[in-house]
Amino acid sequence: MSDIYGLLGEHLGHSFSPFLHHALGDEAYALYERAPQELEAFLRQENIRGLNVTIPYKQTVLPFVDEVSPAVEAIGAANTLYRRDGKLIAENTDVLGFLYLLDAHGIDVAGKKVLVFGNGGACKAVLEALRRKEAAEVLVVSRRGGDSPLISYDDLPAHYDADVVVNTTPVGMYPDNLSSITDLTRFERLSGVVDIVYNPLRTGLLLQAETLGIPCANGLSMLVAQAVRAHEFFFHTTVDDRVIEGLTAQLTRNATNLVLIGMPGSGKSSVAKLLAEKTGREVVELDGAIEEAAGKPIPRIFAEDGEDVFRDIESACIAKAGARNGVILSLGGGAVTKERNYLPLHQNGRIYCLKRDLTLLPMDGRPLSKDLETLKAMEQTRAPMYERFADVTIENDGTLEDAAEKILKDFNSHM
Repeated sequence: MSDIYGLLGEHLGHSFSPFLHHALGDEAYALYERAPQELEAFLRQENIRGLNVTIPYKQTVLPFVDEVSPAVEAIGAANTLYRRDGKLIAENTDVLGFLYLLDAHGIDVAGKKVLVFGNGGACKAVLEALRRKEAAEVLVVSRRGGDSPLISYDDLPAHYDADVVVNTTPVGMYPDNLSSITDLTRFERLSGVVDIVYNPLRTGLLLQAETLGIPCANGLSMLVAQAVRAHEFFFHTTVDDRVIEGLTAQLTRNATNLVLIGMPGSGKSSVAKLLAEKTGREVVELDGAIEEAAGKPIPRIFAEDGEDVFRDIESACIAKAGARNGVILSLGGGAVTKERNYLPLHQNGRIYCLKRDLTLLPMDGRPLSKDLETLKAMEQTRAPMYERFADVTIENDGTLEDAAEKILKDFNSHM
């Protein structure tokens, strides 16, 4: 009878667990969907060696184990089961994952006041980790409030002196992109912000933290670390933390969009096609998305509806495309003229501005760049906007191949 390793749940959709455990060398790791009435018989199997447990079974499994760890005893829920000396033991590696996240991102909570938003299962793991890290005061913000440590949102003004904010709610998670659980500008001395959401890579909360210069982190490293810690329990082994760093970087790279901006005719579409050939990623041409949304070609939109209508359609298409993961986005030259487009692109993207000598830019069939003088005036106006949006500027006066290689070199080294 084969040993059982895998993820246990009632309904299992997309999960990173198989990818992570296969990457760690556990090729036997599989998904096990079981109905509630099947749970006891499944867990009584002696060949279970290691299971991750997801909702709704994190508490339901506890009567069927032989021992529980201190973390499980404190939290009342397990996300990991493993066999040791014939006994089935329950552990909670979410606690260990959050501890790793804090250390990896240099977010110090010792002696600090911490606000944790949300009062669900993830919150309990975070609270245990904060206890181990010796946070001085931890308050849990929930809709209803209650006895300490619970407070309501109405109580928040009395706690704007918090040092660290942690979001454990789904607010800001796809498809609720750019929403935020709170306004960070109200806090007086924040030294760290954590959002355990990882899709999008930068939630509304984290985007605001970035803008304010506050150290911040999403939940991707916690996700990877809890899987690695589970693997360690499964196989009674130790994994170097550099493996966690590498897998987190890989998942981040896979989820990050390559976003191309630049003057009309700077080579965005051509370079996007080359990047697609080299990476296997899908190209999203924003001009095509705009024409599809409007039901007419771009020159007709300008002629019949005007630029303002065009920009509104463009922003709506950017919001939709920017919420995706792992694609190549090729934007029109004027996308940067609306500041509202920056956050939708930045939330999941690394933004590259293609810069090309104006005399090399085509002008036929382009409503806003009909001649060289118009192009010069446009570049003068837009140059600060391109600089504001771009993470990296790529000179594209050579071959398209050269430009594509420069982008990939940066992308693979940065992530």
